[in-house]
Amino acid sequence: MLKKRLQSFVYALRGWQSVIQSEPNARVHLLFSIAVIAMGLGFGVSPSEWRWLVLCIALVLAAEAINTAIESIVDLVSPQQHPLAGKAKDTAAGAVLLLALGAVFIGLSIFLPYVNVWLQ
Repeated sequence: MLKKRLQSFVYALRGWQSVIQSEPNARVHLLFSIAVIAMGLGFGVSPSEWRWLVLCIALVLAAEAINTAIESIVDLVSPQQHPLAGKAKDTAAGAVLLLALGAVFIGLSIFLPYVNVWLQ
């Protein structure tokens, strides 16, 4: 049983590696996530602020992975262009965009006070 659980982690990591390698937007989200972590460490954000930042990072990266999975499934079942296939892909991408915009808002609300103090 333990071997099966460990193998599931291997599969999950392989999936995430595939997302990073195949999706330019996932790499952009990952780079921004690294930048947010660096800024959080640099500014010494509070534990409650870290919770928000980690939640935002996790949600955006997970949404990107889910979007990639949806796109792959749609491509598999509908290799030719179809309006419903496009709608499914656009809707999934829109969900990622909404989460990313929400994460930007939360990030700005956390970091702007630190930046203002740093600039003064």
